[in-house]
Amino acid sequence: MAELVLGLASSHSPQLSTPAGGWAGRGERDKGNPELIGTDGITSNYEDLLARIDTDRIAKEITLAKFEQRHQQNQKAIAHLSKKMYDARLDVLVMVGDDQHEYLLDDNMPAFCVYWGDEVKIAGHAAGPSTGNRLLIGYNTDDQIAPTDSALGRHIIESLMDAEFDVGCSRFLDPSRGGRTKGGIGHAFGYVYNRLMTGATIPTVPVMLNAYYPPNQPTPKRCYNLGRALKSAIESWPQDIRVGILASGGLSHFVVDEELDQQALAGMKVKSVDQLSALPRQKINSGSSEIRNWIVVTGATEHLDMDVINYVPCYRSPAGTGCAMGFATWG
Repeated sequence: MAELVLGLASSHSPQLSTPAGGWAGRGERDKGNPELIGTDGITSNYEDLLARIDTDRIAKEITLAKFEQRHQQNQKAIAHLSKKMYDARLDVLVMVGDDQHEYLLDDNMPAFCVYWGDEVKIAGHAAGPSTGNRLLIGYNTDDQIAPTDSALGRHIIESLMDAEFDVGCSRFLDPSRGGRTKGGIGHAFGYVYNRLMTGATIPTVPVMLNAYYPPNQPTPKRCYNLGRALKSAIESWPQDIRVGILASGGLSHFVVDEELDQQALAGMKVKSVDQLSALPRQKINSGSSEIRNWIVVTGATEHLDMDVINYVPCYRSPAGTGCAMGFATWG
């Protein structure tokens, strides 16, 4: 029988692959975001957010020296996760991530969707204005094709249906969709291939969550229970294989909310559905909605212990915008 031997979680923000010198430029782009969720739970534009925060505190967080220190912390954590993944000798990696109108669009937006095709396309990343005219470090310029485990993917779909999860399923990536991903798998999954799979490519099963878009975002409790159902599905697979499960995304962004992140991590560490369900619903929207991906993996790894490798709050503007990077394993 298959064995679920490892859990992993990593933020996937482009800021992870942007040199420290480019962080302030990303902060400038936040000025055009009209839906920034502050630590007070209020959604506003940049100027209104700036008027509500402690600018003296944030000023200490956005020096070039601090940017460089945190950039190095991020790179060290990514390398650690990659090593843990390969050391586990995985036969398959189940990837849990969100899709941001890259493949799933408003004509059909399931709460959960399991991909069970034979392969996925990973779009290459060229240099451009969003990267300060430099290629994102660690990313390929050319498109790639990577194998998936379609048989396990189908088994997971059937098992989730038996568990009364009405999941969407997809067997191919429509080349007419994708926008920035050019008909490929979404950036949550592309990050895994580009930054974590630095050696041999491990076959995957992508699981997409609608973390971002109302009205059918799954609750934290539903995400936790999905994780439990994924574990049961994996361990009922008759092949003798080693399987890992990975959450891609989070933590709080596009405004860093350290209190929210610590509340979420505390609930994950003790595997408390009640604590995770108590996360302020108005705050787990926008980029912070990706915390849901971590909750799925928490539910799938109740038999394993969580180890937070690092938590790195990466501020990038005077208004406290940025991305709080998180890296964790369950083993």
